[in-house]
Amino acid sequence: MKTLYLLRHAKSSWKDAKLSDIDRPLNKRGKDDAPVMGKRFQKLEVLPDFIISSPAKRAFKTIQTIAPLLGYSEKSIKIDMRLYGANVLELIRVIQEELDQHNSIMLVGHNPGFTHLIDTLTGTPIDNLPTCGLVRIDFNVKSWKQVEADKGKLILFEYPKKQAKS
Repeated sequence: MKTLYLLRHAKSSWKDAKLSDIDRPLNKRGKDDAPVMGKRFQKLEVLPDFIISSPAKRAFKTIQTIAPLLGYSEKSIKIDMRLYGANVLELIRVIQEELDQHNSIMLVGHNPGFTHLIDTLTGTPIDNLPTCGLVRIDFNVKSWKQVEADKGKLILFEYPKKQAKS
């Protein structure tokens, strides 16, 4: 069994038009949501063996805030340039290249790639993975190389505004 967590970065700021997209920081809501979601992930026992983040400032800051709450140091987070702006095929390639010694991994990145990936891997269309939203997808496979379309089962779908709806 392999478990994939997909975490979309928290809400980002568009305030400084001079910044390149990759350098956009979190806004106040994003800074507030990340630790709240980290505590929720603790309660849900979200414990990936390995974390891979997009190099975008907003993605890395999101996981930098959440990782210590899950028992990870910032140094243990791998940055993968391919996660920034990745499409479904690129994301699947990143997953399939993962070491099989890791039974669960977390990718930290962006839409629309993550929403499309969830739809592709699970065959369960979701409208949108909101900012700071997390999904867990389980695969009944022995190797990450076996991960492909419609082989995953959507187990968990959490996002900041879900608490308010419950």
